[in-house]
Amino acid sequence: MAMVHTGDVGLHVQRLPPTGGRPAIATAVLLHGLLTDSLASYYFTLAPAFAAAGVDVVMYDHRGHGRSERPATGYGLDTFVTDLEALLDRLELAGPVHLVGNSFGGTVAFGYAVRRPQRVAGLAVIESEPATVGWAHKLRGLLGRVEAELSENETEVLAWIAANRGPHTARLSRSAARLVRATTITREIPASRVLSEDRIRSVRCPVLAVYGAESDLAVQGMWLSSLLPDCRVRLVPRCEHSVLVEAPGVCRELILPWIEEHRAVTGAGAELR
Repeated sequence: MAMVHTGDVGLHVQRLPPTGGRPAIATAVLLHGLLTDSLASYYFTLAPAFAAAGVDVVMYDHRGHGRSERPATGYGLDTFVTDLEALLDRLELAGPVHLVGNSFGGTVAFGYAVRRPQRVAGLAVIESEPATVGWAHKLRGLLGRVEAELSENETEVLAWIAANRGPHTARLSRSAARLVRATTITREIPASRVLSEDRIRSVRCPVLAVYGAESDLAVQGMWLSSLLPDCRVRLVPRCEHSVLVEAPGVCRELILPWIEEHRAVTGAGAELR
């Protein structure tokens, strides 16, 4: 484990270099989802296979999540994008990197690609979308419901999750409940500054968008393809929102060859200490 201080927050970072000590064919930065997610979801799915294929893999816990620091405030989307920007600076990853984002992590990745296009070799997003007015509206409803349920029935909600979803999900849910209680995240994220269609169109790097065929977000694929000049959309049969967990092998088979096709080697950068 390594903590990297951005100047504003300490982020828990894990790095998997290419196996066998060989040179990296590309660098991939993996960004996880919101509340109940952490870098562990990649550690046990995509990251080892990426490293075995020669990709230099960087994973980190978003502020407030996993083992990263949990400030009371500072959870607007722009702040998450700034965290990513500062982390890449601290790790001396100045060259173009591939951003792989699951759910909210993909929204952060889109925000970074708009802000720093020259530093992004490609975007691979899983069940994700850019920050739009519609996105903010959905997040407002989702996070509002989470906050209301926890404030009224937290003990009962967590007990039900433990009984019906198992100890691992219960542990993640308890951590998410602490994040909701102790911070302004449920109010700041829906109030984040969003992107206009013109700004989304400014993303010129290759984009791979993966959705569950049964997911409400699957319709985003056609919309993204209409806006972005180089966007491939893939639907994973019999999956809903949790594609990374439900079909990790399919995600590997889609994303790894795409990274290899659009490889952009980044210097080794700083060692984690």
